[in-house]
Amino acid sequence: MLRLAVTTNAETFARVREPLADRGIAVDHLQAKERSIPLTDDARAASPDTDGDTTLDDFDVGLVYPGRLMEGAAITAGHEFPWVNGREAVLTSRNKAGVLATLADAGIDVPRSVMLSNPVDESVVVDAVADLSFPVVVKPNSATRGVGVAKADDLDSLLGVVDYLDLVHDFRATGDKSYLVQEFLPDARDYRVMVVDGDCVGGVERRLPEPADGRWKHNVHRGGEASGVDLPDTHRRLAERVAAKLGIPYLGVDLLASGGRLVVGETNARPTVDTADKYDDGFYDRLAELIKTTAATG
Repeated sequence: MLRLAVTTNAETFARVREPLADRGIAVDHLQAKERSIPLTDDARAASPDTDGDTTLDDFDVGLVYPGRLMEGAAITAGHEFPWVNGREAVLTSRNKAGVLATLADAGIDVPRSVMLSNPVDESVVVDAVADLSFPVVVKPNSATRGVGVAKADDLDSLLGVVDYLDLVHDFRATGDKSYLVQEFLPDARDYRVMVVDGDCVGGVERRLPEPADGRWKHNVHRGGEASGVDLPDTHRRLAERVAAKLGIPYLGVDLLASGGRLVVGETNARPTVDTADKYDDGFYDRLAELIKTTAATG
């Protein structure tokens, strides 16, 4: 049986394990964070690199490269199994600004956005948003799950948020010192569309429970609820186009429908897998085929 390394032990791991086992793929957890990592042969011999009976050398393929890239490089050194989404795919998707610029250059509609790379003077921020109307959205360039995303209703509020970012970015160890300021899309319908090996395999609509009490972020990890939805063909084809442009075989594409526009908000090369009933029939068949192809050709 093919052995698949999955570096999360949360929702995705629990949901994919049995369906993939039914398709000849044994799913095991590869712990890639919150552990000690031996770096030399003698240290590896004295320290297990497994959560159970499966060692790194037993894996044939990985699903998604570890999200903590530094740990990923240390753990996978000397182990040549391929990943469905490798390091470059994770890096590409994580860079929100890079994704938006690439898609905009391809004629794909994205929110009007500007990237700011700290440190910059306040005047640079003011000039950067001169063509945007308030409210605006401020978000860290490489965070996920809606972490750090804020809405600013006026220039003073925006500059206040920027002050906090300046404080965080003042630490020398901070890696990504960039952030985005984007147009706010009112009353947007929020979709996470899944693409596997170039084809849309369904998706969910994310909504806040009623009453929303002034909240506007639909992320599931922020209290939103994901419901299976019959996606329009326009949504499917757009998500497929995004995945093809970025060259990522297993991708979550976030779409926002607002005011007659359908725009790409961002992408996720480490998407959480929802329950199977929220995707198209054959979702796991397609995912299993992609995993097996990666193992055979990687």
